[in-house]
Amino acid sequence: MAVAAPEQVTLSTTVQTGAERWRLACRAATLCAIDPSGLGGTHVRARNGPARDKWLDGLRRATSPAPLVKTNSSVPDDRLIGGLDLAGTLAAGRPVLEPGLMARADGGLLVVSNSETMPRGTAARIAAALDAGVVAIARDGVSTSLPARFGAVLIDEGDAEDAAPPAVLLDRLAFRLCLDGLSLADIAVDHMQDSPVTAARAVLTTIGVQDSIIAALCEAAAAFGISSPRAVLLALRAARAIAALDGRAEIDGDAVREAAVLVLGPRAISAPAPSSEEDNTPEEPPEPFESEEGQTPPEPPGTDNETADANALTESVVDAVRAALPADLLAGLLSATAGAGAGGGRAANTAPSVNRGRQIGARPGAPRGGARLDVLATLRSAAPWQRLRGVDVAARSRGGDMRIAIRREDFRIRRFEEASETVTIFMVDASGSAALHRLGEAKGAVELLLADCYVRRDSVALIAFRGTASTIELPPTRSLTRAKRALSGLPGGGGTPLAHALLQAGQLARDAQRRGVSPAIVMLTDCRTNVALDGAGGRARAETDALDAARVLARAGLPVLLVDTSPRPQPFAAVLKGALRARYLPLPYSDSRVVADAARALTGGAAPAISR
Repeated sequence: MAVAAPEQVTLSTTVQTGAERWRLACRAATLCAIDPSGLGGTHVRARNGPARDKWLDGLRRATSPAPLVKTNSSVPDDRLIGGLDLAGTLAAGRPVLEPGLMARADGGLLVVSNSETMPRGTAARIAAALDAGVVAIARDGVSTSLPARFGAVLIDEGDAEDAAPPAVLLDRLAFRLCLDGLSLADIAVDHMQDSPVTAARAVLTTIGVQDSIIAALCEAAAAFGISSPRAVLLALRAARAIAALDGRAEIDGDAVREAAVLVLGPRAISAPAPSSEEDNTPEEPPEPFESEEGQTPPEPPGTDNETADANALTESVVDAVRAALPADLLAGLLSATAGAGAGGGRAANTAPSVNRGRQIGARPGAPRGGARLDVLATLRSAAPWQRLRGVDVAARSRGGDMRIAIRREDFRIRRFEEASETVTIFMVDASGSAALHRLGEAKGAVELLLADCYVRRDSVALIAFRGTASTIELPPTRSLTRAKRALSGLPGGGGTPLAHALLQAGQLARDAQRRGVSPAIVMLTDCRTNVALDGAGGRARAETDALDAARVLARAGLPVLLVDTSPRPQPFAAVLKGALRARYLPLPYSDSRVVADAARALTGGAAPAISR
């Protein structure tokens, strides 16, 4: 197959304008309508406005006549998965199935609004249906499987800095778009109006692909630091849909480049090094090899041309993705070590409750002790047994006796889940002059956590250790003024009584647990402990006592983040991390915002790339 050279790339090599962003967003919507289940769907970051409304309207028209089902992130399981049709079951006297939203979206798209608040359980169930193409129903006396080959469109109304929908679902979606910031002039052109979606669906399975296309996508993904194999597979499927939409018989260079821009570009976490002039210098050809008979074996026909074409295709794909990256993102990727976050939604710690919070289902039980009866769940439990309990179903259908026979075993009580308050306990090493250089990060991290404590119901506490013991400088609080005052007056100097600080943090965490608060511990230390538990000096005894105290915290199952403030990590840091079963974050590669994000990860936020 003849492949265009890199200089023939037709995609923009400048910073994308609003009109170009809109064109690519419309292109992604059209491709989703062509192959919804194969491409998985789209993550769209867009607040309510004309751009989002016009994009969704075009998506609905492109998807028709396939279904487009809308819901929100708080959809209950019985609506998402399906279950017993209560009215139909009471009328028929036998279990009647009611398909859920995923089954209704079979062949089309499931649009989920406010996806940034999606619970992990809901995301896992949608991801399982995307993988299997079916939804299994085993509830309310119904056990069956229904086809559910659909794509998911996640509408994200959060800011770019907010936590995204759970990563388990994002990894399965081909496209990631942002419609924020587009003006009316940018969206003036309707790129989806005349797209031949129906014709493209009909020929989608006939589109051919060559090995060089797959190799080029794999090398491009590796060049941009994309480790998920799903990204390459989704890019290949997008290229196939592009070829079908443009009326091509097989995937060519233009289709694979556009697919790479749409699928691989938003996933890039590193930038490929630009090729130098030395790399473009042709190598000297090797000396010809002669056999014993003095004859040079012939070269396989077309080998050099095929290799050159494959290299040219790979370079053009990488160049196209690099050109489509935002300028600020590219600069950041080139100048910093980038890591991929494991987005996890905004879900905070939750705890079961008897009668408060968000309802998460029902369970068998009697409505006493404050428990509340779930009337619909009780009726669903009793409905399939009406005929066996002597109820004249035929007479009921004619307007006769409408009573329902309910027994004790039919009772269902509501299950609730409420967000539990969390407290982040900061342990700050204030020993010696070196520790003073790290108090700035602790101050910034505490202030960042306090800024959203009213939303996340977080509190913070501060333990400082120096000299021969540790002290609680700040009990659990949400007061930003009090926290700043405690931090600004924190002195430094003396030894490092790490063991005493660990025991005090454990006691503070247990006190919080007794009040129903979920604790998390963040340690900022250089791990150079030299004060034993009894206040005596000596590094060997101090390290032994610190490890014993760390194992106590580990047995309690408390989440711990160890932030190493040493310019060069010490061997004892790895031992301490293992004893604590803690996450580990070297401070030379972070700042106050990274520390705050890592602390949020302990209480349900998005986790940065840190080692275990």
